[in-house]
Amino acid sequence: MHLARCAVALLLLPGVAGASEAAARSLDWTQRPVGWLAVAIFVLAYLLVVFEERTHLRKSKPVMLGAGLIWALVAWFAAGDPAAGEGFAREAFLHIFLEFAQLFFFLIVAMSYVAAMTERNVFEALRAELVSRGFGFRQLFWITGVIAFFMSSVLDNLTTALIMSAVILAVGGGNARFVTLAFINLVVAANAGGAWCAFGDITTLMVWTAHKVEFFEFFRLFLPSMVNFLVPAICMHFALPKDAPARGRDDADIRFGGLIIAGLFALTIAITVGNKQWLGMPAVFGMMVGLGLLNLFGYVIKRVEAVRPGSAGTEPYNVFRILSHAEWDTLLFFYGVLLCVGGLATMGFLEVASREMYGTLGHTWSNIAMGTLSAIVDNIPIMYAVLQMDPPMDHGQWLLITLTAGVGGSMLSIGSAAGVALMGVSRGQYTFFGHLRWTWAVALGYAAAIATHLWWNAEHFANGVWR
Repeated sequence: MHLARCAVALLLLPGVAGASEAAARSLDWTQRPVGWLAVAIFVLAYLLVVFEERTHLRKSKPVMLGAGLIWALVAWFAAGDPAAGEGFAREAFLHIFLEFAQLFFFLIVAMSYVAAMTERNVFEALRAELVSRGFGFRQLFWITGVIAFFMSSVLDNLTTALIMSAVILAVGGGNARFVTLAFINLVVAANAGGAWCAFGDITTLMVWTAHKVEFFEFFRLFLPSMVNFLVPAICMHFALPKDAPARGRDDADIRFGGLIIAGLFALTIAITVGNKQWLGMPAVFGMMVGLGLLNLFGYVIKRVEAVRPGSAGTEPYNVFRILSHAEWDTLLFFYGVLLCVGGLATMGFLEVASREMYGTLGHTWSNIAMGTLSAIVDNIPIMYAVLQMDPPMDHGQWLLITLTAGVGGSMLSIGSAAGVALMGVSRGQYTFFGHLRWTWAVALGYAAAIATHLWWNAEHFANGVWR
């Protein structure tokens, strides 16, 4: 809660009105030692993120420190640069921080709903129901994949993958081949599902709040995303065991209010979309209204459970305790990445990158290359870099980079938060090299999804597909 209060206080600081002016221009420091030092800081910080599994250093820590050092360099050297002018660093920083603050509160609300549904056993009941049905390995492979594809359109890929992985481990945890293939399928499905809805991933949310693609336009990516999921799934289907695991027990029930909270989440999404599309309000406004609904219903749960038989001695429902279970490391990583990339943009690096890349390769090949790069580098800095470059792309190209950045990370297990998390919970059954053996199938799905988008949405490329 201290972080939330600090963010609100910063929103009220003076000087915000001039931030857009500072953000509209960048300095030409790409050939100066200070610029090279900033790039070195970012590379070092990101290497520590990549090796998080080996070092056990939370990914938010190096990027937050890197952001602080980069912006300290911007502030120190801008003070003596006539091209910057007075207050340049402060205004540029506030502009980027305001972007983060809106996304921060948006994600806090979404994570609060997920945590509340988890506390009410909604997802545990889903796991228990699937486990008790006695599905075969191949059936379970497709059921978990399809559920992940649609679930991740409103939840993030990490949460979706972790929920469905519990089903896979509970039923087929003793069959390493099944777990490997089912986990690869989960990663692909969760990433593909997040690409066709504004709520499905941080990158789609960034594109939506930047007004590059409107909410209902994301649905044009449904078919390409489905192709991205289906192609590798079909390839892996024939390698799955044909038998069935032992039937499990349905040992979980949804607690009071769980389904109502799920309904309130759906209502929150509707309020958010309606306010942004028709009233022109920022997306975070609708989400904060939804948080108010969740808090109010939390009061109802607390009163009902207080008088229920058998409730004595149990911990009372507390929405602020639920908030503490949000993915704070992810949120702070998000802060660090945005500030690092924003600092490099302020120094002029992204302007040069945009000119060299999008000007030379063209929009389509550049967007495909950026998506491929997201298999190694997290898609958040990839997308934010493209938004900061702001190349003059039509709707077809903005949809393309949304698709490629969203699904490109599936090609390697380290390419998305879902893959990294599943390596941690798989008990050694899903590994980097196990995923790598099927990278050819995932890459085939990636290429097929791009081809499908270029064909299905051809009319949205105002300047031609291969411009």
